[in-house]
Amino acid sequence: MDDSDSRCDYWNPSECTGTPFCPPRCPRFVDGEETPLLVRRYEEQEFDAVVRMYEDLDPTNRTMGLPPASRERLEQWLTNFTEDGWNLVAVDDDRVVGHVGVVPATAEDPQFVIFVHDDYQNRGVGSELIRHLIASAADRGHDALQLDVAKENRRAISVYRNVDFEVTERKGMGLSMELSLDAAIAEAVQRPPAER
Repeated sequence: MDDSDSRCDYWNPSECTGTPFCPPRCPRFVDGEETPLLVRRYEEQEFDAVVRMYEDLDPTNRTMGLPPASRERLEQWLTNFTEDGWNLVAVDDDRVVGHVGVVPATAEDPQFVIFVHDDYQNRGVGSELIRHLIASAADRGHDALQLDVAKENRRAISVYRNVDFEVTERKGMGLSMELSLDAAIAEAVQRPPAER
């Protein structure tokens, strides 16, 4: 691809060597069912689409009281992320299928939440969102990322451990985990696809 081009034409970017215009991580991703997705920064006009994704979640996929069940509380919760933090979305065409929210944006070690639409779970979307989260946080100059996760959410804990998050505290029904962005993973997730 010509370096002057600002976009990539690859849907399967495995041979892509990157361009000067690439974000911290290649936004193109093919999930476990061969569906091409984009992971990118949230845009303000997507607020309702993100709300719809959360409203579609099976109530059994809510964890630690999140996301809030009522639309009013859900919108307030998301507004906190859009006004005080930064966000990434995974999209399939124009449909938001995953969301990562990070707050506060100014913290050295912000906290985050991540959710994937039920129809897209177990397809690698959450893992790819986490890699984008790490790449973007390192690019923004954060020192670490923190999260709280329910102890029974073994799938999520496995995803976090696979990218070097460590348990920092056990409390009641939850775990606190942290990833130092000095870790090798922070550099690895920013490499062009052909170098991974």
